[in-house]
Amino acid sequence: MQTGHFAIGILAHVDAGKTTLAEGLFYLAKKTRKLGRVDHKDAFFDYYGMERSRGITIFSKTALLPLGDHTVTLLDTPGHVDFSAEMERSLSVMDYAILIISGTDGVQSHTRTLFELLDRYEVPVFIFVNKMDRPETDRDALMRQLKDAFGDICVDFTAYQAKDGAFAEELAMLDEAWMEAYLSGEPLTNEILSNLIQNKKVMPCFFGSALHMDGVAEFYEALQGLTRAPEYPEDFAAKVFKIVRDEKGARLVEAKVTGGTLSARQEVFLSSKETAKVSQIRLYDGERFETIKEAKAGMIVSLTGLDSALAGDVLTGASDKQNRKSDDAFSDRRQTGSAYQPLLRPVLSYTIVPPEGEDPKLFYQKLAELSQEEPELAVSWNERAQEINARLMGEVQIEILKQQILDRFGVSVTFAQGSVIFQETIKAPVIGIGHFEPLRHYAEVHVLIEPGEPGSGIVYENRCPDELLDRSWQKTALKHLMEKEHIGVLTGAVLTDVKISLIAGRAHKKHSEGADFREAAWRAVRQGLMQADNILLEPMFAFWLELPSGQVGRAMTDVRNMGGSLEDPVMDADKAVLTGQAPVALMQDYGREVQAYTGGLGKLSLRFAGYQPCQNADKVIEKIAYDPDADLDNPSSSLFCEKGAALYVPWDEVPEKCRVESGVELKDDEEDTDNGDADNVVSATGVVSVPGAEKTVSAVSAFSAEDKELQEIFERTYGGREEAGKQGRHASNPKGLASGSLVQPQSDSKYQKREKTPGEVFLLVDGYNIIHAWEELKALAKENLDSSRDALMDILSEFHGSRQGHLIVVFDAYKVKGGQERVYRYHNIDVVYTKEAETADAYIERVTRKIGKNNDVTVATSDGLEQIIIWGHGARRMSASELKAEVEQAKIEVRAFLEQRNSMKTRLFDHLPKEEAKMLERMRLGEEDEQ
Repeated sequence: MQTGHFAIGILAHVDAGKTTLAEGLFYLAKKTRKLGRVDHKDAFFDYYGMERSRGITIFSKTALLPLGDHTVTLLDTPGHVDFSAEMERSLSVMDYAILIISGTDGVQSHTRTLFELLDRYEVPVFIFVNKMDRPETDRDALMRQLKDAFGDICVDFTAYQAKDGAFAEELAMLDEAWMEAYLSGEPLTNEILSNLIQNKKVMPCFFGSALHMDGVAEFYEALQGLTRAPEYPEDFAAKVFKIVRDEKGARLVEAKVTGGTLSARQEVFLSSKETAKVSQIRLYDGERFETIKEAKAGMIVSLTGLDSALAGDVLTGASDKQNRKSDDAFSDRRQTGSAYQPLLRPVLSYTIVPPEGEDPKLFYQKLAELSQEEPELAVSWNERAQEINARLMGEVQIEILKQQILDRFGVSVTFAQGSVIFQETIKAPVIGIGHFEPLRHYAEVHVLIEPGEPGSGIVYENRCPDELLDRSWQKTALKHLMEKEHIGVLTGAVLTDVKISLIAGRAHKKHSEGADFREAAWRAVRQGLMQADNILLEPMFAFWLELPSGQVGRAMTDVRNMGGSLEDPVMDADKAVLTGQAPVALMQDYGREVQAYTGGLGKLSLRFAGYQPCQNADKVIEKIAYDPDADLDNPSSSLFCEKGAALYVPWDEVPEKCRVESGVELKDDEEDTDNGDADNVVSATGVVSVPGAEKTVSAVSAFSAEDKELQEIFERTYGGREEAGKQGRHASNPKGLASGSLVQPQSDSKYQKREKTPGEVFLLVDGYNIIHAWEELKALAKENLDSSRDALMDILSEFHGSRQGHLIVVFDAYKVKGGQERVYRYHNIDVVYTKEAETADAYIERVTRKIGKNNDVTVATSDGLEQIIIWGHGARRMSASELKAEVEQAKIEVRAFLEQRNSMKTRLFDHLPKEEAKMLERMRLGEEDEQ
């Protein structure tokens, strides 16, 4: 649907002239009668007292801008780096962006950050190079700088209306489709230009002076001719990007309607799965607003009545509620917070100190509402220290926050010295077990915790077979896992970059309650972390440093001493530019030092660049002195019930007392999991290959004979289970990888089998899985699948000739229309083709369910999901590589047997005299005797 509404954002680094350009656009659109100015404190956008007094934009704001036949929303954003989070939240609702660059300063580090953000959020960009009235500006040099910084997509559009040959040819070099049209003689039109801009093939650049209105009219005209309203879907949807309060304290939800229409008093469905009714729709134009009955797609409006909506929520029509509920009722894979982490985040935590006489905990509850408006503040209560913490970008934001607290709550606060925000992750997979069984309560939860990708947060996944835990209890356990902010065991910092999978659990038909699974799930994560090889992460800054050439050596030495990394310096006459990364803890105050040794000529710009392992983790851990065992809010122990009383069990003894076998254990990376595809991450009791990790998770229940020897060596070297396990939590401690020894009792089984009752021996082979896992058969299958199938059957038939029991190879025929299940004998093995709509996996699962408990059943497959089920049915697994090894071993055994048998044969002529033997041999061959 077309509504004619869309949003244009306006961005810039500090003092580039963003507000001045906006004033020029308003004036040309006849929205204002005179040009406001920041220094005169009468700019249309800067209506907050703090903004007018400081001369900077602090909060993002909206205004209506007439643009040709449309009225668009112009979205003003802060330029100061301390308020970058506010700016970044606004990007998600922009259809276009105006990026303003100061002609006197050129492309700054923050400009590059803005461009990276715009590219990340896929926002088409118009560039306006401002302050070109200054004598020191050089248009050609600036254009070269833009191309160097952002690429050849930067094109001078000053004379775009002429659309001359050189201009059209330059554009043709940027887009293949336009090049073909250009070569065929098609004329260049505004519609073509609009398409190129919309698809980010071109970034038009304009030059002028906003203060003197030079080039502003041409730019305004270009916005009218080269932008277009997008097509919106018919169904209602809206994206919440900000929470604010009006002058009376009413909570306003700022959102962009991204589809359909929204009416006052309409019920909407929130991301939290709650339903709420919109009380009022406000359309803001600067500081004024009008109440409207209906908001169309493309409009940015402020809504009242949605008290639980948060920034980042997606609103849909209440009619979608049932569909959303059915879709989300139980997802097997979820991710904490945002799967798309903001690029600009605070990396320093400050303590907010209320005045004497103000109860800190009660005051924290008041401040908590600030986190809804500024999610990045992450205002939190530290129970251990009995203090309020908040995350802030810098000194300017601290001063603004002080004033906000004073204005809203009438309290003057102070801020203690900021400290670096650390995070924690793990190095290798680990299994955690939580048991909660006070009298008349029961729950047990097993989780698999694996290292994740950097910046991924925490990913949750359900891999628990229904045979081990009812689906409803799985949902309860997963919900409680997700609702908690898990912390590490090294410093108590937030846990990140891991995947937590629910792999097993147990409930009691009478005594289990939802809260029991909350306790068990949280304790399981904690117990796993206590065993893990934990890693302390510290935040990093990406820096851009411009300084005199003579000071380059000093700067490079400083960065190396910080443990940072450097790109090659860029030298330009008497200046040099250094870029690289360095730890926040050491780089945060370096700007002052730069100013000192460069005599004020140096410029340092810093940007958050993610987390990396802490270089001095031991010192940080020692300084923070966090004791995980003393953290009563995050217990790692479990509660069992013995003789009618609750029994406290320390974390390192829990595996010996747990009541459930998850069927998962940690094995060394050297053991081939034979996953088939390295990218195929399968269920927890299957095979999980973690790239770069030192462990691989396999569906086993005990150590192999070789593993048992390694375990004994490990225990002799590092101590037994208890010692190894207790050392596990320390950062970068190889002894911490003993977590696998805590899961199951040891066994000498080659194929990691469970104890079996006597019965017949069966080997079931997943045919196509093995074909695609063995290279020689895989190559043959590419040429002829039938040939590869026959070859496998021949190999298995020959192999089974030296083995006992039954061998059944199963092939998928589920795609064969009208296919019936077919079983036939091939030499000494049985071959099964499944029926239509039944996979080999399903057939094997069905058979193992029937025969697995009372017979010795092994399934040869590298399909992890299949391994989960067969494990639950009492069978044991053999990977494709293990089957291949067994086949090769069988060949060796047969060859050795034949050689031995041949060596024992006695021939008729062996014991005759040599001459007589020759004569008889000639007679046998019919040769005449030599005379």
